[in-house]
Amino acid sequence: MTSHPIISRIEGLAKGTDFTEALVRVAAGAFLIPHGAQKLFGWFGGYGLEATGQFFQTQLGFSNGYLAALAAGSVEFFAGIALMLGLLTRASSFAIAIFLLVASNVHFGAGFFWTEGGWEYPVLWAIVALGFVTKGGGRYSLDSVLGIRF
Repeated sequence: MTSHPIISRIEGLAKGTDFTEALVRVAAGAFLIPHGAQKLFGWFGGYGLEATGQFFQTQLGFSNGYLAALAAGSVEFFAGIALMLGLLTRASSFAIAIFLLVASNVHFGAGFFWTEGGWEYPVLWAIVALGFVTKGGGRYSLDSVLGIRF
């Protein structure tokens, strides 16, 4: 029995899974970095660490808003860079997943849809990060180049 031409092409794409996994890893890290830069440095229209810390404390209820903003911004920025590069992928992905699950809890009261401030977006990216906790950086990562198996 011969395979259908479209199915054969789709099956052929499976040979590129190392590349597509790297693409998802790079995109996930790259999408987090500007959010961290907003919190830490005030870049990309962000408010910087002091103002973000005040917001975290007064609006989100964190007892130490500055420390919470520093932690959130650092995970987004530095772990985002590490994930994008595939460096210490499991550790950086784990930090990202935990951070995003906390963020989803903050957004939970607004419902599901991200457009309404809900938890959809952080949960989606937490699941992506958890995938890299289990998979690692893959073939096209600094972990692979450096022989890091952690």
